Order: sequence, then C-alpha cells, then structure tokens
Amino acid sequence: MDVAGKVVLVTGGANGIGRALCERFHAAGARKVVVADLEEDNARAVADAIGGDAYGVNVRDESAIAAMVAQVEADHGQIDLFCSNAGIIALDGEPWWATSAPNDTWQAMWDIHVMAHVYAARACLPAMLAREEGYFLNTASAAGLLNQIGDAAYSTTKHAAVGFAEALAITHGDDGIGVSVLCPQAVATRMIGDSGDGGTAGVDGVLTPADVADEVIAGLAEERFLILPHKEVQAYREKKTQDYDRWLGGMRKLRRTIGNPVAS
Repeated sequence: MDVAGKVVLVTGGANGIGRALCERFHAAGARKVVVADLEEDNARAVADAIGGDAYGVNVRDESAIAAMVAQVEADHGQIDLFCSNAGIIALDGEPWWATSAPNDTWQAMWDIHVMAHVYAARACLPAMLAREEGYFLNTASAAGLLNQIGDAAYSTTKHAAVGFAEALAITHGDDGIGVSVLCPQAVATRMIGDSGDGGTAGVDGVLTPADVADEVIAGLAEERFLILPHKEVQAYREKKTQDYDRWLGGMRKLRRTIGNPVAS
C-alpha cells in the first residue's frame, strides 16, 4: 500500500509511535491524516502541525469509535488505512506472580489492545468491503509473538491482538482488505520513560518512533503482514517454534538474570 493520496486514521496518535506515524504518513503524501487520542489537546497539536484532523476518543468506547469513523467518512469520503495503535503498559507488580495484576488492569489491556481493534474493524469494514479495498495496521508488540517478562496482561493481550489481525487477514484477504501487524521491541516512548533502556525488550536496542514509522512505510509498501522493526524478532520466533521447551527455559534464565522489572 502506498499512502500517497490516502485518508489515514491513527489512534494513539498524539504521542510516541502514533505521532511518528502521523508525521510520516503526512510526509509520504497522505491526502488527510486523522489524529485520534484520549489526549485531545495533544492530538490537535499534532494534527495542526500536519494539516490533519483531530479527535478526542477513548478507544474502549465502541460507540465513540463508530461515530468518529462515520464522521471521517462523511468528511473525506472514505478511510483507506486505519491504524489501531493505542496501547498501555502496567507490569505485574508485587508479588510478581503471573496473576499479580488486578482485574481492572487486565480489563483495560483487553479493551485497548484487543477490543479497540475489533471496534475499528467493525466500524470500517462495511465501507471497505463495499468498495473492495481498505487496509488495517494494528499495533501489537514483539511481546505478542514472544513474551514480556514481568507483564502477563500485556503479553497475553498482545498475543490476542496478533490473533485478531490474523483472523482479519484470513477472513477478508480475498475481499480486497489488507492487514499488517506492527510488532516492535523497545521504542523510545513514554512506555519506557522515553530515554529508558527498555528492560528485556531493549536487549536489541531501543528504536526511535521515527525509525518505527519508516519501517511501517516499507512494510505497507510490500503489504507484509508482520512488520518487525527489530529484525532479531524473526530469529527468536523461529527458535520458539523449533523447540518451545528450550525457548521457555531460556526465558526463565533471562528472568532469573534480570530479576523483576521496575516501573519507571
């Protein structure tokens, strides 16, 4: 997919990867970039800088997503690319069991990392299927292919995000719908304190949001399902599938080495 001349909507677009995507899509010639975020003032600042539109939206609210999609379609004719990018992180917390995070954390992760993608597709698919074209870019994480030590809720819901993206691609690939899933490791955003080392996710380096956005442009051009800004992730995936038990043993060793993560 070439974003030039296209209408693109990005959730979580006010900061981090989302902001870099908005700026990169604009630089690549998108006809209109729509910046959606819970932080409406920041979304508007990003949109004003690139001549885009801004929406304050809580992606946990399906009716809000549906209303936004309907308004963008009314204003600009269609949505060519919907980037479901909003995300959060929390960590397991004391006593650092896989079950330590409270239910409200699990629910928030599920709503933002999974159901927000479902809501976006549910709102966009009717018009995309009618014209037999459209594209979804869903931000997951390398944690959705591997795992994130110390954050079971994050890892589990990111796995589910990858699974839903697969379902979209399988079910609607023959209908003209493209799907890519973005799975970076550590990126210099507020999630890791902007200048943090990324913990276990940063073992292969911390990329800038602009680095990730460049990789997204390349991945969309090739219509790759998996967009992996950290190339090492593919090798890790292969090792995981070749010998699951050995991979789990290696992850336990890594956990013993680094100890429990500490929230920034």
